[in-house]
Amino acid sequence: MELNLDLEHTAPPPIRADYRIGAIGAGFIMRDVQLPAYRSAGFHVAALASRTAEIAREVADLRGVPKVYDSIEELLRDDTIDIFDIAVPPARQVEIVREMIRARAKPKGILAQKPLATNLAAARELVKMCADHGIVLAVNQNMRFDQSIRALRTVLRRGYLGEPVMATIEMRAVPHWQSWLKDYHRLTLLNMSVHHLDALRWLFGDPEAVYTSARRDPRTVFPHDDGICMYILEYANEFRAAAWDDVWVGPRTAAQGQDPYIRWRVEGLEGVAEGWLGWPHYPNRHPSEMRFNTRCQPDIWISPKWSEVWFPDAFSGPMGALMDAITLGKEPDNSGLDNLSTMALVEACYLSLGEKRRVELAEVTADSRRSVAH
Repeated sequence: MELNLDLEHTAPPPIRADYRIGAIGAGFIMRDVQLPAYRSAGFHVAALASRTAEIAREVADLRGVPKVYDSIEELLRDDTIDIFDIAVPPARQVEIVREMIRARAKPKGILAQKPLATNLAAARELVKMCADHGIVLAVNQNMRFDQSIRALRTVLRRGYLGEPVMATIEMRAVPHWQSWLKDYHRLTLLNMSVHHLDALRWLFGDPEAVYTSARRDPRTVFPHDDGICMYILEYANEFRAAAWDDVWVGPRTAAQGQDPYIRWRVEGLEGVAEGWLGWPHYPNRHPSEMRFNTRCQPDIWISPKWSEVWFPDAFSGPMGALMDAITLGKEPDNSGLDNLSTMALVEACYLSLGEKRRVELAEVTADSRRSVAH
């Protein structure tokens, strides 16, 4: 087999990129990640609104957004907006889509943050509302657009590793837990592991079952059940994917000497691939890395290089996928309907954790995809 080393590590630009975007939210992810990524991609952010008008004006001035509304409700009544980009806490996303429907807004599409909601039932409601009103819904599962993960998917799709046998993700990094998480009791699985669970689904498909074990994070003082998490995804063909998400890492001391990292590894019958995500080094620009070997080219490791980084460069990808879906009249790869399977996996992890047992995905899906599609 001849190797093609163009591993398609970045998403292609959208066919049409002139859709008018209305940005909802002015926190870190919108201010410092999405808006800079959209500007670099040439996307047109036409207006912005936030819960606090003063902060919205400050962010709009900083990022060159021409129109600021005093409230989210005012922005929702702007019928010139093609796509609403919602970047608010997950519990608020469902409320905002309800407000959108009440305001009779008719956008072509919505890009929602991940997690899509705080639980599977609320996620189903959000997806159904959009489907009932003909709105294309995409979810900002941005780890799918990390350059190493996209290159890995290309390597898998081309068969360079052969049949996958085992995959792992090892995270040792302390996330910035936002203050609104105090209200959820759900911490790591919902708000951090959702990246890894979705990426594993995207790479390998839906598992048959999951087993989860966790303990509380000693650093996080508000109530939660899932701080340091370990989980195993079981597939019908004996393939296994496992991850541990260590949000503790150790005490924060000058002598700690522990650099944060996220590593992944995939072992197949014909080769091995491994990588390191650049995100823990943000705001420094540190590209994600990967290398792989294959029996097609024995005795060598192939190490592609690129200059793009996950934060912020990859964040134009989820919006671009939504734009293409609108242009072509189809569901995006990162659709809300697809994301219900990611939310179901999160839900299954919590059920496994609570009942201390292996949980089959069928226990929580209950034909949710079919019910929202019709």
